[in-house]
Amino acid sequence: MTIIAVFNQKGGVGKTTTALNLAAALVRSGRVTYGVDLDPQAQLSGIAGVTAASGDETVLSSFQRNRPLRELVRESSSGINIIPSHAELSKVDVLFGKGFNVVNRINTSLKAENLGTRDSPLILDCCPMIGVLSLNAIFACDCLIVPISADYLSAKGAVQIDKTLKALEQVLKRRVKRRYLITRFDGRRNMSGEILRMAEEKFGEDVCHTRIAENVSLAESPALNKTIFQHAPSSRGAHDYDELLEELLEDGVIE
Repeated sequence: MTIIAVFNQKGGVGKTTTALNLAAALVRSGRVTYGVDLDPQAQLSGIAGVTAASGDETVLSSFQRNRPLRELVRESSSGINIIPSHAELSKVDVLFGKGFNVVNRINTSLKAENLGTRDSPLILDCCPMIGVLSLNAIFACDCLIVPISADYLSAKGAVQIDKTLKALEQVLKRRVKRRYLITRFDGRRNMSGEILRMAEEKFGEDVCHTRIAENVSLAESPALNKTIFQHAPSSRGAHDYDELLEELLEDGVIE
């Protein structure tokens, strides 16, 4: 299985940017790649140009009536196969609670449908809070990528996630593999260096060597509903996400 979840409990850290462009890098490498939008804000879906008319076109229908995930897949212009989101996804916590079968629902479905294999990796874009959807992503994933933008609140959110993962290990009976990715990095700013040092002291070898630099093209591409490779394939942002994929492949995070 090759299932990657992208999550931080703080918004604005490059979570959706990372999910989208890592998936796009995988497509460029020749793999059939899936992106699942688990954020009711539906930003991944919107950027990819794949919108859901109702919650029934999202993973909500899998929870409500066991609808196969493959029925929800739609291809985007970038070649990523998207399962879109909708505001109705925010109902999941209220409707279903947090029992084991609920938080393991997506994991069960992915395995049953053979989604997220070596030849068809899958990226889960999580909402920025611990709830049913993000817990489903953690239960399903082979590795959790935690983007940390170069600011203190983002780093604080990453520390909180680490505590949550350690608490969940007793239920999962395994250590969730994770990689901490520094985003919006600017080597000219002291704070960027300080956040990097803090992350390396706290998380050690789990910090990615790749840094996603502050980049105008990365900031522009979502407004144009494009991946960085569609918008500016020669940009620093495109180079950084290609480098991230190469690191994850070499590290065995992606098979």
